[in-house]
Amino acid sequence: MLHRGQESTDGTGGGELTVPMAWLYAEYIADELLRTGDLMPPTSFEFRAGRDALALTIFLSDTDGELSGIRVVTQLETWLSLTAYDQPWQDWVRERMAGRAAEAADSGGPAPDLELAEAAWRWLQETELLAPDLNAVPGGGVPVGEDEGPKVWTPAWQLGLPLGHLAIHLF
Repeated sequence: MLHRGQESTDGTGGGELTVPMAWLYAEYIADELLRTGDLMPPTSFEFRAGRDALALTIFLSDTDGELSGIRVVTQLETWLSLTAYDQPWQDWVRERMAGRAAEAADSGGPAPDLELAEAAWRWLQETELLAPDLNAVPGGGVPVGEDEGPKVWTPAWQLGLPLGHLAIHLF
């Protein structure tokens, strides 16, 4: 029996607070992978895009509903394959999110993990970041420095996904 002021993580209802532990843990793992890779400042939008893309990958690839700290290293190959350049990651996320939404509707209980994942997915799709245009003609007759060259507005997930993939490699 829970006493007043204690929090529940099992979603049993009864007015207790349901803590989104699966999402928070996925986000923590993603944050640690990106910080270890030291690819972007943690305060940048690019870092957030990488963290959210990785957190979605981690959260949605967990089919047992339980992220285990011990299993993190064994999951790295799975996350690498899901975030690879030639994979339809965006379609995979949509399918998994729809499946999780259906599960949540069937259970009828609160789904705070899913709500946070949906918010991250919305941000990744709706936010555009200014990034180098990788499809531009090389050189284009203009000397190109590190911060120069053609740039294009890109959905955040298209920047975050390769950043997350590289962070996994560097881990």
